[in-house]
Amino acid sequence: MRVSPEEYADGLTAVGVSAEAIELLTHLFTTLLDGRNAQVTDGVARALGRPPRDFADYATSTAATGVWGGA
Repeated sequence: MRVSPEEYADGLTAVGVSAEAIELLTHLFTTLLDGRNAQVTDGVARALGRPPRDFADYATSTAATGVWGGA
């Protein structure tokens, strides 16, 4: 379900988030989700020296180790 920036800001206001924080968060998420970051690059491979992994695969394999099981 998509939430408009206005609905997001209204929700934050309803739970007491400051106007300054709402402005920052709304700008941040609007900028991140406007499509400018949709292209695939080779940054992970260059930084790590290996191909990137799909996050779902990472989460599944890491969860299987029990490391996130808590105390």
